[in-house]
Amino acid sequence: MRKKGNYKKRPYPIDPKYQDPLVGKFTNHLMKKGKKSLAQKIIYQSFEYLEKNYKQDPLAVFESALKNVAPSIEVKSKRVGGANYQVPMPVRGERKDTLAMRWILQACRSKRGKPMYQKLADELILASKNEGAAVKKRMDIERMAEANKAFAHFAS
Repeated sequence: MRKKGNYKKRPYPIDPKYQDPLVGKFTNHLMKKGKKSLAQKIIYQSFEYLEKNYKQDPLAVFESALKNVAPSIEVKSKRVGGANYQVPMPVRGERKDTLAMRWILQACRSKRGKPMYQKLADELILASKNEGAAVKKRMDIERMAEANKAFAHFAS
């Protein structure tokens, strides 16, 4: 078991092209089997696609999509007296970004028929407009937390 207080958070690698740590983190989330250059290629292609087809700044679209998908509250299972309760808990900053990235990529990977860069660009545009599968996932999570507000006193 890890000792408490020994862990120092390492900074995420900054993306070489856009000089943005969020894009670097998103690259690592997109990467499969250590193929970082392929993940970077997909992200850069989708950003170019956004610029060319939608005439919008890709970094602004990316950041607004992450902001719109990031949940403010989630439910965690807590065992109290032999029963499991879904207890609503606020989501801290680092986890908000991680969940948003995970849900955007899940939404992209669940679609079929287009190249990944196009699916990613389309999902980012939808998320920046507060639409799409990733935003629906956030709304479902927040709705579940709202429904279980009665168990909020179990949070600790």
